Order: sequence, then structure tokens, then C-alpha cells
Amino acid sequence: MKNDFVVVGSGLTGAVIARLLVDAGHDVLVLDRRPHLGGNVFDRRHESGIIVPDYGPHYFRTVSEKIWQFVNRFSRFHPYQHQVKSFVDGQLENWPIAASYIRRVCGEQWQPELKIERPANFEEAALSLMPRVIYEKFVKGYTEKQWGVAATQLSAGLCKRFDVRADDNPYLTPKAKFQGMPVDGYHAMMQRMLEGIPVLLGVDYLKDKQEFPARQLTIFTGPIDEYFQFELGRLHYRGQQRKNTYHVDSDQIQSTSQINFPGEQQQIRDIEWKHLMPPDQLDSLRGTVVTQEIPWSPNNPEQFEYPFPDEDNQKRYQDYRAMARQVPDVLICGRLGEYRYYDMDHAIGRAFKLAEKILSRTESPQDLLVD
Repeated sequence: MKNDFVVVGSGLTGAVIARLLVDAGHDVLVLDRRPHLGGNVFDRRHESGIIVPDYGPHYFRTVSEKIWQFVNRFSRFHPYQHQVKSFVDGQLENWPIAASYIRRVCGEQWQPELKIERPANFEEAALSLMPRVIYEKFVKGYTEKQWGVAATQLSAGLCKRFDVRADDNPYLTPKAKFQGMPVDGYHAMMQRMLEGIPVLLGVDYLKDKQEFPARQLTIFTGPIDEYFQFELGRLHYRGQQRKNTYHVDSDQIQSTSQINFPGEQQQIRDIEWKHLMPPDQLDSLRGTVVTQEIPWSPNNPEQFEYPFPDEDNQKRYQDYRAMARQVPDVLICGRLGEYRYYDMDHAIGRAFKLAEKILSRTESPQDLLVD
């Protein structure tokens, strides 16, 4: 039996597109080779009652009322604004970096290390924002630990993900009007989003394409290089190895949910999940759970998390995208399909645009990706 659309992958991109297509009256089948739906936003209840994600933290924030209203269809959210601390010189300091800290270390008249309009790489971009001593304390070690290469090998655009806070605002995304966490976790939210839509788990579409034909379009949200059997070589990804520790007799370990470690420690960050829970649930929780994250380079596509920000991988991706344009009736999209890191709200907004184009489709599948 054919469905109008087959969506491969039940993460944010796939689930949002599937929901919008069904809302428009179409038959949709969702496939996922993992044993659970929700992709990398999957989480579960620990024995303590604490919601612990399997694939690291996801902090929801958006400036879009449309996106906020959409996710609130599927979950109640409790207010939460994320704060990060960096462990520097034995102390916890604000991240992003507070200008008052720079003044304390470098003096009132501090200047960025470089005055450059077009930085050639990440290190130059970071040094155009801050003095070298600050870069080396907060940024260099963390970045090189995260990506496993020298900062000079990374794209300058990566630097757009942080700034120096002139007003010392301690929140990660203070300009986002809508911020919160789903009261029952993301897995429950994704279940509700896909409610009433057939979902087959444990199914590897790439091994059985012929078993799942679509009348109109297949939307593939897995890795684009894997779709083509790595014909042009593998795209490079980074991921995190995670170790959960349950402190049964401790109510709280950290002063905030996330602590970054830009120094010589093996881990890149520690996350204490209890901070993300609704205040009215805290009394029912026993102990606390802390996850230690250690970056690595996985080969298994199921462990891909962060597309690698350098020119060589972007060129290889563009070569794969050219191949994708020759595939009829298949749209390869999403974080892995477009080899691009998306925050949650950006992934949803992107899915909105793609669904709208699909529903009014006059273009070839891959042309739908043109912004």
C-alpha cells in the first residue's frame, strides 16, 4: 500500500513535516530505524523521577510566536532560561563571557586581540571579539576539545554562536521571547506530535526502499552521505560519549544545570538535569543525576550529532547535494540531510517552510531546499 508521503526519521524535522502534511489531509507513513521516536530529542524518566535525555541537552527558545504556539499544541512548557558557567582558574564564570570579567582581567580599556573584517578561521574570528588571554581561558581549549582539531582549522562562522556580553547578562539566549522546557519531557511531546500517524520503528529504510513507496514524495532526514552509501567519502561528524552518575543522597551538585570545562579536563561539560525540571515536581524527586560529556568522532550514523564546520566537509556536502538533485521524488533534508546544525526552533521553522513548499509543490524535490 502506498502512502502520499513517506517520512524517514522521526526527529524534529521529520515529525514536524509529517504533522503538517497530515493536518493538510494527506496520508503519511513515518519510519525510524531507532527503537524510539523523536530522534536526538529523545529522553526518558530515570528511576529518580528526573527526565534524562539520551542525546544531550535541548533547551527550547524562540523569537517566533508561531513556533511557540505550535510546540504548545503538544506539551505544556514551564518557564526556563538557560544559564551556563565555565570552570576557569578554579572558579565558575559566566558563559557567554561577561565584559566585567574581561575588565577585571585586562583592564578598563581592553581591546580585542585582532582588528580584522574578514577572519580566515575560527581563531581569528574569536580574537576579533576578545583579548588573547580571554580567548585562551574560555574558548580555545573548549573549541579544540569539542572538534578535535586546532581552532585555526575551523570555519570563522562557528564564532557566531557566542558573544561577549557588554551588559553581563547571564542567560544564554536573553533575546528569545519564548523560553521553556516541556513539563513531561520531549519524548512525550514528540509522541503527541505524531499521534494518529503510523510510525514504524526499527525499520532501516535504506535497506528496504522498495518496501515503502510514496505516491508523491519521500522525505529523508538521515545522513546524506549514507543515503549515497558514502560514495564520495564520509562527511565528518562529532558526537558526545555520555556517562550518567546518579547521586542518590544528594539534592544538588551544581549551582546551574550546565558547567563547561575549557581546561585540561577530559569532559567538555557536566549537566545536572534536575535544574531543568518543573519546580512543582522537585519535591517528588530523589537524588540528582549528572551527565558528563566527552567529545569524540563517531563512524556510526546513529551517533552523528554535530556536522563538522570546515571547508573540506562543506565542499564534500555540496558534491553530495548535487547528486541528490538527480534523485526524483526524494527530498533529503534536516540536520543530517543538509549537513547543518539547527537549534530546535530553527529546525521547526525550516520544517514549516519545507512543508509549505511541499504542499504547493511546483519544483523538483531538491529545489525545495533553496531558501
